[in-house]
Amino acid sequence: MLIPTLILAIVAIALYVIAVRQGDGADRAGLTIAWRLGLEVLPLLVFAFIVAGLAQVLLPKELLARWVGTESGLKGIFIGAIAGGLTPGGPYVNLPIVAALLRAGAGVGTMVAFLTGWSLWAVARLPMEFGMLGWRFTLMRMAATLIFPPLAGIIAHLLFGRVAPF
Repeated sequence: MLIPTLILAIVAIALYVIAVRQGDGADRAGLTIAWRLGLEVLPLLVFAFIVAGLAQVLLPKELLARWVGTESGLKGIFIGAIAGGLTPGGPYVNLPIVAALLRAGAGVGTMVAFLTGWSLWAVARLPMEFGMLGWRFTLMRMAATLIFPPLAGIIAHLLFGRVAPF
């Protein structure tokens, strides 16, 4: 986590310096927006981290291995893809949960399928997609992406299934 934090800090400082040099108050406006966003997201982050931490210690290793572990095979990959597609929330919710599940013994392929399903299927956003893009386009997009979460999970399992993610 240190390297991504340092990179983000460098980008943030560089953007702040650019905003200050503009001299039009963009620096203060940007920090105000950042502060408001932080206050909005903070409760979500806290609860996502609590869920991630508790999932890591409360889920029995045997249950995790059977359903989503490396040995769960295709069943685990399909469970991961479907669970990802059904899971609401953004990266602040899902990434800590995936990290905790990986640390608790979930398979790499299963978690890749989970994140790919979450990214591509996102059942929670379907009503908005239907409303804005129409049912025909939405169904075409869903049909075109249907194979990718399980396929990504299978590929990750085959290539990296025995490699510790952390």
